[in-house]
Amino acid sequence: MAKPGLQSWSSAGKTKPATADEMEIDRSKLLKRLQNLDPRVKEKPGYRTALSLLNSKFRKASVGARVAVLQSATFMIEVLEKLPL
Repeated sequence: MAKPGLQSWSSAGKTKPATADEMEIDRSKLLKRLQNLDPRVKEKPGYRTALSLLNSKFRKASVGARVAVLQSATFMIEVLEKLPL
């Protein structure tokens, strides 16, 4: 389930941002979700993976591939949010 205010990156919704600016906005929202996680979750390898996806991998990806990077990061963040502590 997508968080309010974010594009739906699920394959079922098939919603894609229209512009690179919208992808950048969604990236910022995902980074904020990542930052708001419990400090114990930030010690997990999945946290570093999501952070890497939203930073270096996002920047290196072509505009078309950025959609897939955002999908992957969204998945990782959703998993991290559901981890039992």
